[in-house]
Amino acid sequence: MFNILQKWLPKIILSPSIFLVTVCIYGYVAWTGYLSLTHSRFLPNFKWAGLLQYQKLMENDRWLTSCINLLVFGVLFIVISIVLGTLLAILLDQNIRQEGAIRTIYLYPMALSFIVTGTAWKWILNPGLGLEKMMHDWGWSSFKFDWIVSNEMSVYTLVIAAVWQSSGFVMAMFLAGLRGIDSSIVKAAQIDGASMPTIYWKIILPCLRPVFFSAVIITSHIAIKSFDLVTALTSGGPGYSSDLPALFMYTHAFTRGQMGLGAASAMMMLAGVLAILVPYLYSELRNREQ
Repeated sequence: MFNILQKWLPKIILSPSIFLVTVCIYGYVAWTGYLSLTHSRFLPNFKWAGLLQYQKLMENDRWLTSCINLLVFGVLFIVISIVLGTLLAILLDQNIRQEGAIRTIYLYPMALSFIVTGTAWKWILNPGLGLEKMMHDWGWSSFKFDWIVSNEMSVYTLVIAAVWQSSGFVMAMFLAGLRGIDSSIVKAAQIDGASMPTIYWKIILPCLRPVFFSAVIITSHIAIKSFDLVTALTSGGPGYSSDLPALFMYTHAFTRGQMGLGAASAMMMLAGVLAILVPYLYSELRNREQ
């Protein structure tokens, strides 16, 4: 009896979690995929529509604009966050004074929600309230920083806010990786006459490849699902010049009565995540087997 209980107890304990994950995550993903193939509008409609919603999606100017914005926002956000996070990690790895305080300052923005970050940066970037007004009050009347109300530049304000919040987290990842590298490797390279920039570029950073890929995956996920930051900072405006797919999905599925179109956009976002995640997992599993 004890052996039977010992065998089944882990399965019994895990079964509620497995059930909830299966139903509430994969079940709803499947349900969203099905809705994207129907004529659903305000309420689910089970009339089959095939790929009609995807065709409408590809013909929607707002969706195309949001995809272009995601490409611009995603690339800049990922690259700047990783470069800045790496540089900050290298700086803190030099055993500088007050490292704990500086690390806390850099990490603090990550403790905030994107709603708070978006609201704060909306005030800062407001031409009549924030940075531009402050510069004018200080006598720099020619200073102009009105990106948040510009159709061409509004998407870059999302990059500024997102990098400010996430670069500290990337820094923490790389700092943990740097602290895990054997110091004897660095000492051996110094004995051979290598300078510290060369050691970091040729030896240390290549050792951080897993951290780099993890940072890319996490920041890519943040970029693709960005909704609260856009809502708080620009609301997709002016017009829909700073719209992103997550905001497009929410707007059409829940406020415009186009549930099928919103579901189709959600499935396209899922495809984007999988396009990044699957090659990464395949590469990692293949390296482990080798």
